[in-house]
Amino acid sequence: MARRPEVSKEVLSREDLKDLSHRLAHLSGSAVQDFYESCYLGCRVARDHFPSARQIQELVQAWKQLRKWR
Repeated sequence: MARRPEVSKEVLSREDLKDLSHRLAHLSGSAVQDFYESCYLGCRVARDHFPSARQIQELVQAWKQLRKWR
């Protein structure tokens, strides 16, 4: 029987999310795009890799910042 992958308990707090959002807002557009792309690659689901909640939270924060600038 297949087993579920280990799920990381690593999560960003509300303050950490606020701080990340603030830092992203002060970066250039290309720097935020680079951060988004690296997060996107880290969030790929593969046979032996499942992204942590923190990785997904970082991806979402970068996406939100890019949407604000759109």
